[in-house]
Amino acid sequence: MTNHNASFELLSPVWAHMTHFAPVRGEGIYLYDADGNRLTDFTSGIGVTNTGHCHPHVVQAIQNQAAQLIFGQMNIVVSPVATRLAELLDSVTPEPINRFFFSNSGAEALEGAIKLARQATGRRNVIVMQGSFHGRTHLTMAMTTSKYSYRYNYQPLPGGIFVTPFPYSYYYGWDEEQTTEFCLQQLDLLLHSQSAPEETAAIVLEPVLGEGGYVPVTPRYLAELRRLCDQHGILLILDEVQTGFGRTGEFFALDHYGITPDIITCAKGLASGIPISCIASRADLMTKWKTGTHGGTYGGGATVSMAAAVASIEAIQQDGLVENSARMGKHLMNGLRRLQAQYPIIGDVRGLGLMVATEFTRAGKPDKDVTKAVQKYCLANNLLLLTCGSYENVIRWIPPLVVNSAQIDEALAIFEAGVKQAVESGI
Repeated sequence: MTNHNASFELLSPVWAHMTHFAPVRGEGIYLYDADGNRLTDFTSGIGVTNTGHCHPHVVQAIQNQAAQLIFGQMNIVVSPVATRLAELLDSVTPEPINRFFFSNSGAEALEGAIKLARQATGRRNVIVMQGSFHGRTHLTMAMTTSKYSYRYNYQPLPGGIFVTPFPYSYYYGWDEEQTTEFCLQQLDLLLHSQSAPEETAAIVLEPVLGEGGYVPVTPRYLAELRRLCDQHGILLILDEVQTGFGRTGEFFALDHYGITPDIITCAKGLASGIPISCIASRADLMTKWKTGTHGGTYGGGATVSMAAAVASIEAIQQDGLVENSARMGKHLMNGLRRLQAQYPIIGDVRGLGLMVATEFTRAGKPDKDVTKAVQKYCLANNLLLLTCGSYENVIRWIPPLVVNSAQIDEALAIFEAGVKQAVESGI
């Protein structure tokens, strides 16, 4: 048998590793190694396994498709599973979103969305939010501001990217209305001082900041953004890579806000762990994307990925996972707010559905040390939780959408013990 620890040394050190756990099997919210040790996965592989690990319907679809056709390159043939996926996406996206382009990753979808926006508008500049994460390619690094490590020593990055504040009320220490007003004023200033509306192709926003701290956008800010984009002919791109497919208690996070963007990007939960992403937009915009100016070898041709996506959407709908996300998200938030009342070091609890954050602060300042100590305690007790935020002082809760209340309660008990130990140790 291969020595796992020895073989581990063959992997590039550029990967950060939360654990050296070697899972050989996954089921629901759990991962198992060869010796039967079990971890409770409240990371979902960073928001990927929305249907849980190895959902039977998804597994069966992958097996069936692999036995029939693994690859059919989109520029050469159009497989039935590609059109079936487009039909399903058409049924879950808002009108008039009805055209779909498939690629491999979230970053690739964001790159493609910017290319589409630039061709459709004839403009070049792009506005993004402070705290954003859009990927690790050069363009998406330029669009990413959640942590410097994602851009470290890679400058210079592509130009034409401008950053505006995101309405993160807890960070500013203001109420929602004051924060929203400030951020709208800053966006207006940007459009008067750095990128004129007539040269701005798109404004890009995550409806819930991901790596930036799991912060939902305020309803008024997003509504005003839609109005502003309409006024100036700027395209509104919503990055739903992490928020899509039931994660927030709606099929897409945009459904909480009652607005329709011009372009949606999605990946992660789309195919339960098989790589695929999607750009969704209106027909009138997609027809402005000159044929042959964008593409890729695997996008739309990897039929196993598309079969997994079809099965994932079906499983989400058939199993009521959007509704379960909303119910379990409320249960989780209630439990965390109870702990917040008991432990003031938990400065904020926020989120939508099963995309929830606990932010640790001491005397109004980010507390990374306590955050890491709590995460370490949870890991020692077989509970996987990730951190996020520019100051790494936020623990994010992203269990698979199949999670039940008993499993959440078990995780909360471990988390509470970790917080208690961190507080009592005087970290």
